[in-house]
Amino acid sequence: MSVPRYEVIGVEGIGEVRPGDDVAGLIVDAAAQQRTPLATGDVVVISQKIVSKSEGRLVRLTDVTPSPAALSMAAHLDRDPRLVEVILRESRRIVRMDRGILISETHHGWVCANAGVDQSNVDREAVALLPEDPDRSARMLRERLRERAGGDVAVIVADTFGRPWREGLTNIAIGVSGIAPLQSYLGQRDPAGRELQATILAVADEVAGAAELVMGKLARIPVALVRGLDLPAGEHGSKPLLRDPARDLFR
Repeated sequence: MSVPRYEVIGVEGIGEVRPGDDVAGLIVDAAAQQRTPLATGDVVVISQKIVSKSEGRLVRLTDVTPSPAALSMAAHLDRDPRLVEVILRESRRIVRMDRGILISETHHGWVCANAGVDQSNVDREAVALLPEDPDRSARMLRERLRERAGGDVAVIVADTFGRPWREGLTNIAIGVSGIAPLQSYLGQRDPAGRELQATILAVADEVAGAAELVMGKLARIPVALVRGLDLPAGEHGSKPLLRDPARDLFR
C-alpha cells in the first residue's frame, strides 16, 4: 500500500545571479552538486527575483525622474518619489492607496503591493521588477532544464504576495509551464454523494507555497524541487489563475 506523500528539496549553492546568467544551468549544476539531481516529473519552483535579475529587470533609482503624479503620491504616502514612479510605470491601474501602502494591478493582471517592484536582495539604490512575461520565462527555463537535465520537468516562477482578509505573505505562481495551474473537481461527487459545485484548487499556488517553506527569505535558497506529485499536465500558463473581472465580487 502506497502512502500519499511528496518531497520538497531546497537547492543550495546557486549564488548571486546577474543579468545574462544561465539560470537553468545554475540550477542543474547546483542540484547535482548536492546529490539531488533533477528527475522527470519534478516541479521546479524558481524565485521571481533570480529570474528578474537574469533577465536584466533591474532599475537604478538614480536613473529615475519622478513625474508630477509620482511626486504627489509620494508625499501622501511618505515614500521615495523615484520608487513611486517605477511602481506607476509597472501598473495598469492603482487599486488602493492608503496608510503608506500602494496596491496596484500590474500589466500582467496581478493585483499586489507596489506592482511587484521589490527593493530586497538587490543593490541599495536599485529595485527589481517582475519579469515582463513570467509564463514565457517559465517556458524558456523548462526547455533549457530539459536540455541540461535530460528529463521533462514543470516550472513555476513564484513570488511572495500578501492576501486580502488574512495576515502574512505566501508564495504564489506568477509563471507556469508544464502543469495545469488549476485542478477542477466540479461535477464530481464526494463520499456522501453530493456533487461538488465550487471546488477548484489553485494547485500551482499550493506548490509555490510549499516550496517557500524551504526557500525562506534570508536563507539564499532561490529554488526548490517538489517531487512525488501527480499533477495534471497543461500549457495554459498562469493566466487561468486570474479571476475574470465579471465574476470578481471585490473589484
